[in-house]
Amino acid sequence: MDLTAVCTIENVAQATHLSPRRTAAVITVSDGCSRGEREDLSGPALARTLDASGFQTVSRVRVPDEQRVIEDAMRAAAGIARLVVTTGGTGIAPRDVTPEATRAVCDRLLEGVAELMRAEGRRETPMAALSRAVCGTLGTSLVLNVPGSPAGAVSSLLAALPVLPHALDLLEGRTEHDAQTGNTTAKPHGKPRKRLNGKVESA
Repeated sequence: MDLTAVCTIENVAQATHLSPRRTAAVITVSDGCSRGEREDLSGPALARTLDASGFQTVSRVRVPDEQRVIEDAMRAAAGIARLVVTTGGTGIAPRDVTPEATRAVCDRLLEGVAELMRAEGRRETPMAALSRAVCGTLGTSLVLNVPGSPAGAVSSLLAALPVLPHALDLLEGRTEHDAQTGNTTAKPHGKPRKRLNGKVESA
C-alpha cells in the first residue's frame, strides 16, 4: 500500500472517532479462493484497512459464490461483529450473487451508502457503474458489499467509512444528535434529562 493510501486511512480513522473499537468481519466471496485455487488478496487488504481505521477485525472467512452459503456466513458474522464487509460477487456475471444474499438477510437497505461507493468508484473506472453492491442492516450490525479487486474493495470501503460510525450508533439506539456536527452522542444513563434556560442539562 502506498503512502497516499496510508494517509487516507489515517485521515478516515481520525474523522470517524471510533471509541471503543468496534468489531468487524470480512467475508471473501470467491469460488477460486474458497477452494484454495486463488490467493485471497482483497480480504487481508480490507482487514488491514479496517484495523487502521479504528475497527477490530475479529473474523476473516472465504466462501464460494453460492447464495445460501453467503447468507449463512453473513448471519454468523453479524453474530460476532458490528460491521460485516463482503468482497466479491457484486457484478453481473452468472455466479455473482452477493447482492441477492445480502438482500435476503438484511432488514433494511441503505441505498445511499451503495451510491456513495459507486460514485467514488466511477472516479477510477466507468466500470464501477456495473457494480450491484448493496449495504443493509442485519439486527444491530451493518453488511457492506465491496468489489472483489483489492484496489476497488479498499477504495469502496474508504468511501463508506466516514458514515459507518453514525449508522452503527443509530442501530444501537443512540439517536441524539450534536446540533453543530450532526454526529450522534450517547445519552447518559440514569435520570431523564431536562431543559434549563433553553439548554439540555443532565438531571
